Amino acid sequence: MNNIYIKSFFLLILIYVVITVIVYFYQRKLLYHPFSPQITGEGLVHNFETINFKTSDNFVLKGWFHLKNSNKKTILFLHGNAGNLDNRIDKLNSLGSMEINFLIIAWRGYSGNLGSPSEVGLYKDALGAIKWLNEKGISNDQIVLYGESLGTAIATEVGQNKNFAGIILEAPFTSMVDMGQKIYPIFPVRFLLKDKYESKNKIKNLKSPILVLHGRKDKIVPFYMGEKIFEMANNPKFKYFTDLDDHMMIFDDKLINEIDLFISNLN
Repeated sequence: MNNIYIKSFFLLILIYVVITVIVYFYQRKLLYHPFSPQITGEGLVHNFETINFKTSDNFVLKGWFHLKNSNKKTILFLHGNAGNLDNRIDKLNSLGSMEINFLIIAWRGYSGNLGSPSEVGLYKDALGAIKWLNEKGISNDQIVLYGESLGTAIATEVGQNKNFAGIILEAPFTSMVDMGQKIYPIFPVRFLLKDKYESKNKIKNLKSPILVLHGRKDKIVPFYMGEKIFEMANNPKFKYFTDLDDHMMIFDDKLINEIDLFISNLN
């Protein structure tokens, strides 16, 4: 009987090790979900130009640029880990209704771009977009970084110790390690994870005004993480927390007014 227990124990250990190895090698498939590479822009009511920009490691990526007035602030929209540019059209329609310009970029491996996403790679993508805006005559103090979900970690990284006009974080998380430990508590996530996105260790380095948006019913990024990010952020900081919003917040009049008010009060 003891032999059966011992064999069962070692079988469970073997199964655990095998699953851990699989998770390690396929973790980026679990984290990044580009879905359809095809984008059309159909339904985007604002005029936009499909642009291409180059990263420091020589990837050529695409984005949509809406220029309303070169004297206005420009939102650089850094989207989350799933979907493509078409999936953000409703948000862009709302943002474009304000007196701002916007540039939304597609990450490497997304929306038909070449390459495979990674933490370091996505940081380079965002920096390449900022460089493109700078070369168009739009300086950092005219750029508002807008991070959505995973994009909040990228906005936090590239926004450190820089003089951006402002930073908006929609559904931010403290770190991917914290997220992983919550979703996969049986695995040693900190040691397995390649892309850690440690926003909680960087948020104090943001010198720009910050607006944090989060819904208490978020089933993907726990609301307490957004609260923690807000608590740790430097002043001036502002929050828009709602009782009913899930992970992708509803861009209703209240939310648009909050964003509009935040941007209109920036220097």
